[in-house]
Amino acid sequence: MRLNEIADNPGARKKRSRVGRGIGSGMGKTSTHGQKGQKARSGVAINGFEGGQMPIYRRMPRRGFNPLNKVYYQVVNTGRLQKLIDAGKLDASAEITTEALVTAGLARRTGTPIRLLADGALTASIRISVHSGSRQAIEAVEKAGGSVTVVVTAAAS
Repeated sequence: MRLNEIADNPGARKKRSRVGRGIGSGMGKTSTHGQKGQKARSGVAINGFEGGQMPIYRRMPRRGFNPLNKVYYQVVNTGRLQKLIDAGKLDASAEITTEALVTAGLARRTGTPIRLLADGALTASIRISVHSGSRQAIEAVEKAGGSVTVVVTAAAS
């Protein structure tokens, strides 16, 4: 086989159809756009338009409800707490507050409430103050010999 013998498979390349080149081509005059009307013009964008009738996306009711006072928590897992205690970024002997979690990198900001969840094992005895916590997480902290203080703020209530 030589380079000049390489060829595409039959039918692999199709010639581009040239429209608007006279009636003899079969695609002259209207160039496959039919007769007149909005769709025969260029720049047509009528998605969802139903000829003056109220479109279905406006007839259908909106679903769902977005509460104005929903509380978004920052999640802190017990396994991540243990990793940071082992790494020396958190002091297990001192009380772990929101500020300590932010400086350790577990929480982003002090203004948003923090929720403690029981994902991962906790072996260190810690005293932690959070805005909320799952029952399993609080039990895991108390089982390890620590305590959880639930702080009530205006944002978390």
